[in-house]
Amino acid sequence: MEAYVIFKDLAIIILAAECFGLIARKLKAPQVVGQIIAGLIIGPGILGFVEQSDFITAMAEVGVMLLMFSAGLGTDLKELMNTGLLALIIACVGVGVPLIGGFFLFSFFYYGGIPDAGTVEFFTAMFIGTIMTATSVSITVQALRELGHLKSKVGTLILSAAIIDDVIGIVVLTFVISLSGSGTSGAEAGAVSSVIIKILLFFVFTVVIGLGAYQLFKLLNKRYTHRRRLPIFGLAFAMLMAYCAEKFFGIADITGAYAAGIILCNIQDSDYVAEKMDISSYMIFGPIFFVNIGLKTEFSNMTSDLITFSVLFVIVALLTKIIGCGAVTKLAKYSWNDSLKVGIGMMTRGEVALIVASKGLSAGLMDQKFFTSVILLIICSSITTPIILKLLYKGEDSNANGGHSSKLADKAEKTPAMTAAD
Repeated sequence: MEAYVIFKDLAIIILAAECFGLIARKLKAPQVVGQIIAGLIIGPGILGFVEQSDFITAMAEVGVMLLMFSAGLGTDLKELMNTGLLALIIACVGVGVPLIGGFFLFSFFYYGGIPDAGTVEFFTAMFIGTIMTATSVSITVQALRELGHLKSKVGTLILSAAIIDDVIGIVVLTFVISLSGSGTSGAEAGAVSSVIIKILLFFVFTVVIGLGAYQLFKLLNKRYTHRRRLPIFGLAFAMLMAYCAEKFFGIADITGAYAAGIILCNIQDSDYVAEKMDISSYMIFGPIFFVNIGLKTEFSNMTSDLITFSVLFVIVALLTKIIGCGAVTKLAKYSWNDSLKVGIGMMTRGEVALIVASKGLSAGLMDQKFFTSVILLIICSSITTPIILKLLYKGEDSNANGGHSSKLADKAEKTPAMTAAD
């Protein structure tokens, strides 16, 4: 391919992503849904304007890294620790139940039973369950904010649990990918312990490097307050963390980028750094990543079995979040209505599910055809969640103007999916 052709491809991708993103927003759907559909239309499946290439794939990988770095920057650790044990339990169950549900669904649908531990089939089923664990913070926040209940007791609980859910989901993704990379004997005690040791070493590395990097960036923050040098240094740090995670620990690179964001999330200008990251992400890298998901989806692979599986995949993914998260909330003596709100608020899937699916494809854990199932899940959950929450909150007074502003809520309102509204 001639070098100049990439400019034509990028022009088409960016224009299509923006146009379809705006249409999605007009229809009250997340902008990423429009960008994915843009990829489907301009890709090989329909119009064939843009073909997949190594260059676009590499650009999409940078987009993933920026999204996860921004997600880490948007986390307020102090506020998160103050949300209590309940949010943590809801998040753990909100990861565990869908993981098990997805594992059993894929195992029995495609293999007729649970595959032997350590086989490729076993890890593929585990990975399908892993995709179901992600909760989209941005979509939930947008729905609650528009209803005026983001800073209510239930709203704060949903937000806190959703953020913790994503952290746990990334850890699960890291474990599954690392374990599958140890070979068909991955389930043996030696291989499992090796993976656990690598993950623990990565977290030790992150803490040690993080303490030093945090102090260094605090000093840089004082010297270069609201100066562009700070985001530049931050971006370089995120890239180095992503490289170290994959190179030295066999951990997914997005985990390193996410860790870099968490390390820097409490410096004074973390919002400023996130804002500058969002510019690059919104302008070029984010759209390329989401459009590339659409480019990877091929309708030629659509069979009756895949359609049936996709429908079941959506149903299981939604119900396991509602049942798992709602049941824990009810056990904490919340009302049935509030428990259902938490379950519904946690069932949305978005950019994190796409990131997980993309990493699984590159790791050889998922066939390309299953992107159709993931996209269907994102569209269905993104559309149904705001509608059901509106019905559940019907007749209740909005507390949008009451109470103190939560730093956690304020940061979540400024996530990449939100700031890309223009």
